[in-house]
Amino acid sequence: MADAVLYEVSDGLATITLNRPEAMNALNTEAKVALREALLAAEADDAVRAVLLTANGRAFCVGQDLKEHVGNLMSDKESGTELTMTTVREHYNPITLAITRMRKPVVAAVNGAAAGAGFGFALAADYRIAADTAKFNTSFAGVALSSDSGLSWTLPRVIGTTRATELLFFPQNITAERALELGILHRVVPAEELAATALELARRLAAGPTVALSAIKEAVAFGAGHTLEESLAKEDELQTRAGTSEDHVIAVRAFLAKEEPKYLGR
Repeated sequence: MADAVLYEVSDGLATITLNRPEAMNALNTEAKVALREALLAAEADDAVRAVLLTANGRAFCVGQDLKEHVGNLMSDKESGTELTMTTVREHYNPITLAITRMRKPVVAAVNGAAAGAGFGFALAADYRIAADTAKFNTSFAGVALSSDSGLSWTLPRVIGTTRATELLFFPQNITAERALELGILHRVVPAEELAATALELARRLAAGPTVALSAIKEAVAFGAGHTLEESLAKEDELQTRAGTSEDHVIAVRAFLAKEEPKYLGR
């Protein structure tokens, strides 16, 4: 993977680290391509059973690298093209879909500012834990842009349409404490404890019943856009998948033997 994004797999956990600390992990083309490829690699690797998305430095990700963006806009203006904005369909959409469609749990460990696409990517994760110093900002309207990276879909579902519209219309810094109150975060910890706590959570998921966790993730996503009847049918399908897994047999046997199950992830 490119230096802008670090990728490591250990004990079933893929750790993807945004690595442009000097730029607050702003997303230039190199970073966007590397992040997209890292997520696709994690999805394709059967040895990976959970993903931890984190960042180096004092920020999680402040969104688009505006220095590169302005240069690209000027080039488009001179050439009469609109190539700059193809980044949404080429990079931001695939990254968001890779997180949400990942057949494994994704934990986002937000160490600092998460703005624009950085906010969107964090919100696309299944479990979000942040340092008490972290802040969130939609940012887009502040630079005369619409939302991307799934925020128009994820944010209203998490905090409701009224609050989501306000935060998108009037970008503002949301503290970690407030984000926890709104439901944006699952957990907030002291900054010095974030790395260890997030790693422990992600490792627990990586050691868990992978097929069942994947099914739960799929069921929740499906239920968000379908009727109860359709969701019940989907639950039937997914429960059959989980119930015929090796992990389910392991879990039942361990329960009867009063032992801790040691899942195989299949």
